[in-house]
Amino acid sequence: MKQNVSFRKRIESLCLWMFAVSGIGRATALALARCGAKVTAVTRTQADLNTLVQECASITPLCVDLADWGATEATLQNLGPIDLLVNNAACASLQPFLDVTPDQFDQSFSVNVKAVLHVSQIVARGMKARGSGGSIVNVSSQASQCALRDHTVYCATKGALDMLTKVMALELGPHQIRVNSVNPTVVMTEMGRLGWSDPEKAKSMTSRIPLGRFAEVEDVVNSILFLLSDKSNMTNGVTLPVDGGFLAC
Repeated sequence: MKQNVSFRKRIESLCLWMFAVSGIGRATALALARCGAKVTAVTRTQADLNTLVQECASITPLCVDLADWGATEATLQNLGPIDLLVNNAACASLQPFLDVTPDQFDQSFSVNVKAVLHVSQIVARGMKARGSGGSIVNVSSQASQCALRDHTVYCATKGALDMLTKVMALELGPHQIRVNSVNPTVVMTEMGRLGWSDPEKAKSMTSRIPLGRFAEVEDVVNSILFLLSDKSNMTNGVTLPVDGGFLAC
């Protein structure tokens, strides 16, 4: 992966919070650490943090359940300063529309939307108080803009996340805080490979992607790096598809 990303401040002074440290989140944290950013990785799974720190000792681990508003507030409010934030934590509970339960709905919105709002509030308040500006990237999905069978709640949370991104960009922009999202198609993480390893199942999706393939983790990471960097300093309120043209069809 290329390391020539130009960040808003001297890279060795940057701090970054990553939320969820598997798949895309893990790869992004490692890429930014290699660039010289001071990375704090946050997840509720201590085992994931342990293996991440074993791979890159410069990353600071922080274990908290982001769905717990009180615990998140207590854990995160005294950290910082933070210049960059990537909101990557998410859950996906798939079921047909008629089978959705209140618990499934509440859990998904709590993690995929409410936690993003809360963490972003904590970070943005610090950015505003310092007058430093900053960049926030939310990891959304093509499912925010295209209905997918059995993805009722997941699609709804990602649609909400896209609009949250736009409102954050509108209100935080005057403080020089940019907020954007990346919206990938199926990504070949470990989970993605397990879920889409059947060629027939994969064909049902790749046949709708003009490039004819799923995204690799690096495709998404590179887009996140771009949105965090000075290369995108006039980009705000954007939902950036990383989907090989899926949403263009």
